[in-house]
Amino acid sequence: MRAIRGLWRWRYNPLRRTTDLTEAWLALGALLLILVAAPLAGLLVGGLAEDALQQSVLEQRENRHPVVATVVGRADRTPLDPDPETATGRDSHSRVLAHWTAPDGTAQRGTAMAALESPRRGDHFTVWTDERGRIVGRPLDTATAATHAVLAGFGTAAACAGIVEGTRRLVVWRMVRRRYDHWDQAWSRAGPDWGRTGTGS
Repeated sequence: MRAIRGLWRWRYNPLRRTTDLTEAWLALGALLLILVAAPLAGLLVGGLAEDALQQSVLEQRENRHPVVATVVGRADRTPLDPDPETATGRDSHSRVLAHWTAPDGTAQRGTAMAALESPRRGDHFTVWTDERGRIVGRPLDTATAATHAVLAGFGTAAACAGIVEGTRRLVVWRMVRRRYDHWDQAWSRAGPDWGRTGTGS
């Protein structure tokens, strides 16, 4: 709105400078880009991310399978394990030795993270594996994929708006610097004769 008012105010003003009108048009163009182009870019990126993530969800559901594992014993803590004082989000998980049967029927044995606070030998828990029985992460769910897509769209729109506004500010800054340079040059020419009788005659 300020850009529109500026254009209207400077339209027929006799004191209007070319740079004043340019700045007003620049502000109006930036406003339109932020209100129109940035949301469209966000929708486009969000839609593409949604398609890609939902395809990944389908692929992971096809290639990852939940199997029941049996606790054999506790695994020794390794340097790769999180510090128990800082990893509060994983307090309910324990690193154990376990065995399970892969989807292809082969027997597997190894370390796994069990959602058991006090695992004991013979306890059962669920792990996700690929076709060969190798432990993999839990597959991405539809809701999480949609949330990531929405965040990607919002992030893109915000980034576009920031780039447009940053570019506008940079251009205006350059215009102001050039205007000051012109004033300095004009003053350097008029300064020595300022106030003298007959100046300009």
